Amino acid sequence: MTTPTPPAPAPAAPATTPAAPAGGTVPRLRNGELRAMVAKVLADNTGTALTPRAIAHTLNRSSGAVGNACKVLTDRGEAEVASTTPLAYRATATTASAAAPTITPAPAPSGTPRPRRPKKTAAAPATSAPSTAAPAPTSAPSGAGGSATGSAAVTGPVMRPNGTEYHPRLVSGTTLPDVTALRRLREAGVAALLYGPPGTGKTSVVEAAFPNCVTVQGDGDTVVADLVGDYTKTPDGEFVFVHGPLVRAMREGVPLFIDDATLIPPTVLAVVYPAMDGRRQIVIKANGGEVVDAAPGFYVVAGHNPGVHGAVLTDALSSRFSVQVQVSSDYDLADQLGVDGKAVRVARNLATRQEKGEVGWAPQLRELLAFKKIAAVLGVDAAAANLVGIAPEEDRATVAAVVRAAFGRTVTPLALGARITPAKP
Repeated sequence: MTTPTPPAPAPAAPATTPAAPAGGTVPRLRNGELRAMVAKVLADNTGTALTPRAIAHTLNRSSGAVGNACKVLTDRGEAEVASTTPLAYRATATTASAAAPTITPAPAPSGTPRPRRPKKTAAAPATSAPSTAAPAPTSAPSGAGGSATGSAAVTGPVMRPNGTEYHPRLVSGTTLPDVTALRRLREAGVAALLYGPPGTGKTSVVEAAFPNCVTVQGDGDTVVADLVGDYTKTPDGEFVFVHGPLVRAMREGVPLFIDDATLIPPTVLAVVYPAMDGRRQIVIKANGGEVVDAAPGFYVVAGHNPGVHGAVLTDALSSRFSVQVQVSSDYDLADQLGVDGKAVRVARNLATRQEKGEVGWAPQLRELLAFKKIAAVLGVDAAAANLVGIAPEEDRATVAAVVRAAFGRTVTPLALGARITPAKP
């Protein structure tokens, strides 16, 4: 039985190690180069058990990538597991033969100091309380559209990744457009939850604020592997671990948007929590206890549809999103975008009835923009009929009555009619 060996402090870089390149540019490694550098660190510390994090600290590389390199070395007999709690490795007789001549630590990104975890003490002074707030980036990450002093206020439409324009709206109680507010919340490390009916623009504002965000579409079937990754079989029959969207966002330092977060089972969504709090770290149990640290710029924003069946906003989830913003349809914007005024009037009428509890559904901005497109292709009558057809069955009679009052004629849901008979020659 192997006695677990506590990880040693990160070893000092060898004297032959060249200085990291200036400017903060991380050099791209060739295939197998990182593995050889990991072997070099182990060989230089023969007899000492090192955790992947300790090796990663020396190389200034991702602890996840270093952990994968350690596993490959172990599989090849060029390293061995020294302990499992914590997971640590040490050199074998063949490690030196796999080692690189020198190692090249990656430089920290320019202007963004590498975050350090505060040292634990036996007891904190009675007069001081430990901070649990997530550390905020010292400067706006690339693509955030901000600066160390705060993102500049957006004054016009913002282009989304799909090529459509998003028209920002003011956040009530502030003078800030929603896009700017989200960017500044990211800079401050304050997680945001957007809630409201489907089709009101929650996804649109997130994509406008963070065009490089990684999106997870939540539902009741979402499992932990959908977030952190899972093993997949390669064409040559081997199984490799492919990291999921949460890990990619953490390593790249980009926002993670969890759409319909409240449809995800709470026990599954809990895997994200350690990445959001002061730890800013997750452990992937399915991949041998791999540790993933969040890079500066990582941020979590979520969407919640309160009226959707199965959506549950738990206390654990709510407490982690310090800012919660209601998102409703902007019917004035629908007018400005050229949606038929009668259709907008129908939407306003039904929204008022919805607030009173008379109906459970009202057309949102998404449905109104679809109305405009359908009217251009099939005509206004067909677009009005479609409004009735997409309404929930229990509200369809009320919607039909409101549409009839606005358009001055009775319409029925779109349906296929009689077969078209070819004209006789």
